[in-house]
Amino acid sequence: MPTERGEVQVRPGVEGDLQALTDLYNHYVRETSITFDTAVFTAQERRPWLLSHPEDGPHRLKVAADADTQEILGYATSSPYRAKPAYETSVEVTVYVAPHAGRRGIGTLLYKALFEDLAGEDVHRAYAGIAQPNEASTRLHERFGFRYVGTYREVGRKFGRYWDVAWYEKEL
Repeated sequence: MPTERGEVQVRPGVEGDLQALTDLYNHYVRETSITFDTAVFTAQERRPWLLSHPEDGPHRLKVAADADTQEILGYATSSPYRAKPAYETSVEVTVYVAPHAGRRGIGTLLYKALFEDLAGEDVHRAYAGIAQPNEASTRLHERFGFRYVGTYREVGRKFGRYWDVAWYEKEL
């Protein structure tokens, strides 16, 4: 798929992507409040996460890579919303884009592919928690039909302060 800076391939994540995906996520752990993880991961520590997102089923991992270099530009996932059986048809979705790849439509490409895959699955709702403020993520989710349902005030503490999380939902 073309973007303004070249071709981007969106595909399922594979084990060979593990180090690059870990490095990308660790950037957000170290530098931002977008994730509430506070300690970086090794690739081996992230391996169970990667393996919990197979190529089929409701829990997917989509990766965007530069078509020429195969550099990972971002990823999107659908994961269990909660562990209890009654939540089986709900997923929590998230998208992470490499800092140097922002504003290229990578998040849009990833979510488009993810939601196309989920259309054939027994999934009723998708939920997204967005640490505030994050206007870019809010715009992306609203573009995909998510609607705001509420905010958990000061629910996470990172970098010595409390952060709100706005919650959005989308019917699938």
